[in-house]
Amino acid sequence: MPVDFIQAGLIDNLEFIEKGGVMKNIVYLDNNATTRVDERVLAEMLPYFTQHYGNPTSRYYPLAETAKKAVEISRVQCAKLIGAKPQEIYFTSGATESNNIAIKGFCLANSNKGKDIVTSLIEYRSVLDPFKELEKSGFSVRYVRPDHYGKVSVEAIEEALTENTILVSIMFANNELGTINPIDKIAEICYRKNIIFHCDATQGVGKIPIDIRKIAVDMLSFSGHKIYGPKGIGGLYIRKKTPKIKVQPLVNGGGQRNRKINKGRLDHSRDWQFIALCAI
Repeated sequence: MPVDFIQAGLIDNLEFIEKGGVMKNIVYLDNNATTRVDERVLAEMLPYFTQHYGNPTSRYYPLAETAKKAVEISRVQCAKLIGAKPQEIYFTSGATESNNIAIKGFCLANSNKGKDIVTSLIEYRSVLDPFKELEKSGFSVRYVRPDHYGKVSVEAIEEALTENTILVSIMFANNELGTINPIDKIAEICYRKNIIFHCDATQGVGKIPIDIRKIAVDMLSFSGHKIYGPKGIGGLYIRKKTPKIKVQPLVNGGGQRNRKINKGRLDHSRDWQFIALCAI
């Protein structure tokens, strides 16, 4: 049954799919939005739904220990992907949660040090919206305008900084234009001025070589479904440094996940997928 998916409404599309309809001859060219799950990733994932389904935060029985081991192996693989240490990796539900923890969690925990924060006008919503929320809480946000190529210049960042700036957040690569920002140079400026630098690297990790040992990034967000993993799994890198980067949890309760950064139970079936993602 031929269907015009452009003219047909969403309801019609859903009804067509529910009846077993399949869109054929589709050429998908929007891998910056999402990717299909790689078969190798799916194969690694399935046993942790039905066989190794123990709670990784429980103790004293083999099922839980197997799940816990899978989580820790996955953490090591994630760390290798960006040149980090395993204890610097925090699993999240995706880049949106990672960005919110890094931006809101950090600012709320460090508001006594200053309330000036900087980002760009070309960031993704999961960065811009937390900044807008912080404005409502009394933070002063400076939105840097990119150049005509969509790139955020080092000079523009430097001009936006004040004595009270505590955080700068700039994306690694733009999801619409493909523009890659000079993250290493922006990070260096923040490092010299003792300002925490967060980078939303959702469009960079797994596509462009990233080694945070060579870049002074303090926090870095990434997501699984952009690199042939499923939706609902992501990560946040937080550099281990002195003084410690203090981040306030945004969700209360649980107390079992990611060492007090984000709460709730670890989903090892998803975390394990990062092993396959990193290997691929």
